[in-house]
Amino acid sequence: MKTSWRTASLVATAAAVLALTTACGQDNTTTPASAARNAGATVAAGDDGGPGGGTAIGAGNGYGADGKQGATAQVIPAGKLTVASNPELGEVLTDGSGLTLYRFDKDTADPPKTNCAGDCATTWPPVPADDATAGAGVDKALLGEVTRADGSKQLTIGGWPAYRYAKDVNAGDVNGQGVGGTWFALAPTGKKAEPSDRPGLSVREDPELGEIVVDRDGMTVYRFMKDKAWPKSVSNCTGACLEKWPAVAPVAADDTEGVKKKGLMPFTRPDGTRQMTVNCWPVYTFTGDKAPGDTNGQGVGGTWYAVSPDGKPVGAPGE
Repeated sequence: MKTSWRTASLVATAAAVLALTTACGQDNTTTPASAARNAGATVAAGDDGGPGGGTAIGAGNGYGADGKQGATAQVIPAGKLTVASNPELGEVLTDGSGLTLYRFDKDTADPPKTNCAGDCATTWPPVPADDATAGAGVDKALLGEVTRADGSKQLTIGGWPAYRYAKDVNAGDVNGQGVGGTWFALAPTGKKAEPSDRPGLSVREDPELGEIVVDRDGMTVYRFMKDKAWPKSVSNCTGACLEKWPAVAPVAADDTEGVKKKGLMPFTRPDGTRQMTVNCWPVYTFTGDKAPGDTNGQGVGGTWYAVSPDGKPVGAPGE
């Protein structure tokens, strides 16, 4: 009886491990959705960057917002920018610590100009540009900088100066969303984050290529023929390559439509960022595509091809 129970236990354990490691030789863990926006958040005086202050909130939160007027804010590096999925806002841009980045309607993007200073900048700390890098799902070409009145360099996304919010404490918090009707979470494009009717990945019928996979914005998704899928997902697009071909950020399997579910999961790149795969193949978008429906990356260098719903490279020789 003892032997039978022990055997059954070992079999169950082995089955569980196998289930976790079969596809792509890795776990099927996706990046958890960020916390939902606190729709009932109270707007403190000056939180919106307007007259009346910029009340400092929360002791020791790392932003100098410790309740002392004129406190010097600690400069927190931006780090590797990534994309988080929020159930209410869709794709949201976050810093290396997972904190949400925001834009201010009273700023301008063309040319970039910041109008948040003094107490406003205590409540809404500017994100420094010096060490900011683009992670999966972020187009490096959209990263820039603007010189503030004090001479410091502030990160811009699509021209818009980027900020954090002193009331965001945990990764995924979006307590700054909509504050004063002027502050909004940043989408990876620099636009205001807002939910899309499209799933994270779906299928579009292209008049020349047939069924191909597109992202939430309707942009064509590609495969790189020098990558590997088995026994584990490997991306061989790094450095300058990744600047032209941004990695698609993780998408939950239930946030897809028409795409084959087997091997539909993220993996961890050598730099620590997470990238999505279709049938275990790493997938990307192309900076040369400017609008939904563009397929300018098709066949580039004989190594880049649009992705079919089952992960195959559409139109590639031998496929």
